[in-house]
Amino acid sequence: MLLTWIAEVADEPLVLEPADRQVERETNTWWLSAAEGDRESLSVSEVVAAFERTANAIRGRVRELGFPGVATFYVWHDEQAGQLRCSTGSVPPDALPFGGNYAACTDLGPLVEAFLTDSESGLTAWADLQGVQSYSEETGIEPEDAPFLVWVSSVGAPH
Repeated sequence: MLLTWIAEVADEPLVLEPADRQVERETNTWWLSAAEGDRESLSVSEVVAAFERTANAIRGRVRELGFPGVATFYVWHDEQAGQLRCSTGSVPPDALPFGGNYAACTDLGPLVEAFLTDSESGLTAWADLQGVQSYSEETGIEPEDAPFLVWVSSVGAPH
């Protein structure tokens, strides 16, 4: 089902409205999950290819709309929710609408692998919370400041 849902994102409503980023986020953001059996039966390359096809389809739709500006299709793994999320916005990769620290990347594989191998999606074990504290103490980086990866694909005019 996950591959079907990823493909369907390309056909969903698409709003590119630089003057109203909230409408863009509300219309263009999708939450994708997979049942345990789905996770085990899918390969990283299948899921990556599905997102790449969706990005290409959205690129075509942006052209058909005649949108002249920069637009980015992006995917991230929301570990707390146990979901892959994706959206399209009329922003460059360095201006995505995240309140936290993120790092744009061009390799979707690690995000998909983390999602597919997350055996307790949407749950955080108490032991893992302790690990975050250790990470902070060892590196001096506060957990909320550590960047999360976001795969980006340009679907609009180059900037």
